[in-house]
Amino acid sequence: MRSLLTQLLLRAWYGRPVVVRLLRPISSLYALLLAQRRAMFAMGWRKVEQPAVCVIVVGNVVAGGAGKTPTVLSVVQHLSTRGWAVGIISKGYGRKENTTIEVAVDAPVDGVGDEALLLRQRSGLPVFVGPSRRRSLQALLGAYPQTRVVVCDDGLQDYSLYRDVEICMMHEEGLGNGYLLPAGPLREPWPRKALACSGVDDAHLLIVSSGRALAGQFATRRRLGVIARRADGKSCPISSLRADPALKALAGIARPAQFFAMLQEAGLTLAAHEALPDHANFRAYTRASLGPYTLLCTEKDAAKLWAIAPDAWAVPLEQSLDESFYAALEARIAVAWAGRLSLPHGH
Repeated sequence: MRSLLTQLLLRAWYGRPVVVRLLRPISSLYALLLAQRRAMFAMGWRKVEQPAVCVIVVGNVVAGGAGKTPTVLSVVQHLSTRGWAVGIISKGYGRKENTTIEVAVDAPVDGVGDEALLLRQRSGLPVFVGPSRRRSLQALLGAYPQTRVVVCDDGLQDYSLYRDVEICMMHEEGLGNGYLLPAGPLREPWPRKALACSGVDDAHLLIVSSGRALAGQFATRRRLGVIARRADGKSCPISSLRADPALKALAGIARPAQFFAMLQEAGLTLAAHEALPDHANFRAYTRASLGPYTLLCTEKDAAKLWAIAPDAWAVPLEQSLDESFYAALEARIAVAWAGRLSLPHGH
């Protein structure tokens, strides 16, 4: 039912059916609540504390996946190679716990969230999750005081979190019908208006597009990794699966069709595929119910799917960004540090 509702909303958001007009009164109420919340920060009724580190927020203004987590990985890996001490914070979407904790590399996915666990495993960097991003930031800095840059996975609309740089993700379908939720896909009005009290102005917004980049935007390219792996650590080249006639792909991500298409573009023939809601937990499945297939899934889904199907192959998604993006990002980080803390050695 949830998957069907999602598909219906997507059709409405990227078209103009009658249902959009029915939902517009709710969108107007949502717009009023957004404006009131922004006004509370802009007028100083709610304070934003500036931390002693550079904070980068990666998010989007459109509901649904736009490549935030792969972008976080790309950013932290780049900054780490440049000598910065980097940490990551996240709300840990889908977790059962309500505490602020550090994500261990072997943490149960229900306790930390699938995206946070993937970030920890792929980056090797400290990752903290909790219901408050500010408290997660404080916990990270308390445990790792040498940290100089913190990257937040999602949180563009969390004005209580001070940030020096915002990275806004756009996918190829753009802004849809241009309406706010639920009549349209927008989480906030566009063009985005920065709040100076949260640390940024319009010059600190970097827009990353997974489609053709427009003027002032940066293009991103996503592709499948070349090696898939199973729960037992065994790996194989993805190309070796081309001869398998019984492949079934599963994806509990925002845009599963893109994953299926990428597998087919890599030369794999899918005997079956199943699109699940974002952050699906697979609790309703057994290995037998998934059929006599060789299973393929995304890395984000792997920790949950492996609990019932340890033989499933997790296929990584890799992302690259233009060098001009990294140059712009480093320039903004340098500005953020000027007058606050001296730059790390070598910068």
